[in-house]
Amino acid sequence: MTDTSQKISADPVSTVAEADERTVSLTVLCLLALLIGVVAAAGAVVFRFMISLAHNVIFLGKLGWFYDANQYDLQSLWGPLVILSPVVGGLIVVWLVKTFAPEAKGHGVPEVMYAVYHKGGDVRGVVAVVKSIASAISIGSGASVGREGPIIQIGASFGSTLARMLSLPRWQKITLLSAGAGAGIAATFNTPLGGVLFAVELLLPEVSNRTFLPVVVATTTATYIGRIAFGLDPAFNVPVASIAPVGAVNVEALIGFAVLGVLGGIASWAFVKFLAWCEDFFPAMPGNDYTRNIVGMLIIGLMSYGFFYFTGAYHSSGVGYATIQDVLDGGINSALFLVILLLAKLLATSISLGAGASGGVFSPSLFIGATLGGAVGAVGAMISPDVFSVEEFAIVGMGTLVGGATGASMTAIVMIFEMTRDYNVIVPLVLAVALAVGVRRALVSDNIYTVKLRNRGKAIPVIRHTNMYLVQQAHELMSKSFTFLPADTPVTEAIECVCDKPGTHVIATDNQRIIGYVRFGSVPYRPAHDGQTLRSLIATDYVVAPENNILNSIITRMNTRRRSFAIILKAGEAGVPRAEDVVGVIDAPEIVGAVVRNHYA
Repeated sequence: MTDTSQKISADPVSTVAEADERTVSLTVLCLLALLIGVVAAAGAVVFRFMISLAHNVIFLGKLGWFYDANQYDLQSLWGPLVILSPVVGGLIVVWLVKTFAPEAKGHGVPEVMYAVYHKGGDVRGVVAVVKSIASAISIGSGASVGREGPIIQIGASFGSTLARMLSLPRWQKITLLSAGAGAGIAATFNTPLGGVLFAVELLLPEVSNRTFLPVVVATTTATYIGRIAFGLDPAFNVPVASIAPVGAVNVEALIGFAVLGVLGGIASWAFVKFLAWCEDFFPAMPGNDYTRNIVGMLIIGLMSYGFFYFTGAYHSSGVGYATIQDVLDGGINSALFLVILLLAKLLATSISLGAGASGGVFSPSLFIGATLGGAVGAVGAMISPDVFSVEEFAIVGMGTLVGGATGASMTAIVMIFEMTRDYNVIVPLVLAVALAVGVRRALVSDNIYTVKLRNRGKAIPVIRHTNMYLVQQAHELMSKSFTFLPADTPVTEAIECVCDKPGTHVIATDNQRIIGYVRFGSVPYRPAHDGQTLRSLIATDYVVAPENNILNSIITRMNTRRRSFAIILKAGEAGVPRAEDVVGVIDAPEIVGAVVRNHYA
């Protein structure tokens, strides 16, 4: 027989014993999580001071460490020149990000999610430093971004770095990364349960005792230290929370909350789409990163000063907590003005992030939700003032935007309760958040975090709760031991070709075109049929996938299309698969091996 085969030998695969040598016990993992909680809380404290210093110097024109984000700023000493404050801060941020850590650009959480699913849980340590400085300058100088994204990335970076220093396996690295992220958000918002749920809903691929307990330890530790540093008060003071309910929620009010949920879903969709548009539009503008940033930040400065000129407050700049607090206090109750604030914040946040600012989207979501809810409550109060309340609808509105935009419904419900401590709105909050998430998902499948990753060719799975072994990329577990043989090769010759290579996969070709697959030992072959060829044995129930796809995505496709194995191609290859594009095969033995190597500790 003419040898037309291509033979590729398998690379050595890590043994279970080697994996055990790198794995630490759950007790040790929890102790590491405690350390991560301490560092995340310390990072939150330092980050707050950095924001205060940057805000006082760049935006207000004075030197000082004190800054209460829940109170309106006095007029900046720069006067009208405060319009240039976001420009100055933006240029510094662009230089920092371009020079030291491109991952620090934008709102942080997408990069952490990307690291979980496509980088084995690796987040560079320098990201924490650059992200904290860049985000403090962005927020402090007036860019319309939040402070939760940076602290999430800071905590995740430390957890990942610590795990890499100890050479921990992937699942423990991802666990500590998630613990750091949850600890960061718990410390900065005084929301221990919200921090846990954030890690569970958005970051952890697997929810089990071995992953859940370290996250709880880290968030609890961070919350305790955060309360020592920041005090015991919730993020927002809500006067209506002290009013005891006299009965179940009025049916008329429930209908209003349902309407708010639907509108929250639509607003979430608009936020996701407009942010994505800005993140595409600004990089496509003529010029370079600096000139594009100047254009965007100049718009932000003009909006901010315009609000101050007409209303006496820089509503659209920074995290916007002062405006939210004003709405919750009942100080803003005009439906028209609330809608104007909503549109301004949506526009300002999208432009800020599109132009290159560094910061989060959680705080802007709270702002947009509070103004949307307040507007619905104000309109309702015109109809039935005894039933509708601007303040209560504003609280529920915050939940609808956070849940709708991020897709993390339980996180939204619990965090809004922890941030306001208003138990009276729990029932309408659950209703409105559920409707908001459902409406947004019906309009667009991507959430505010995953939409940023849509153009990278490495999507985040829609169904993320799985087992850690399914987070591995195809090239890490595929078999590289395969042979190409023409489909008309006699079976006897094919067996001779692979008999010395147990476990070798046979891919049948027809003029370099892949037409099927054979694994000997699992096909009905009878030696008496001397004329039998591979063509009579090949299986065609396969999917093709690039080598950078994760196993979860591949198995999902196999299940959807009722296929039993996958042929793996070079990354970036598309169209009809050809022999020269194949780099591996994933069949039952490879999947079983992945499970065994990632056994529970």
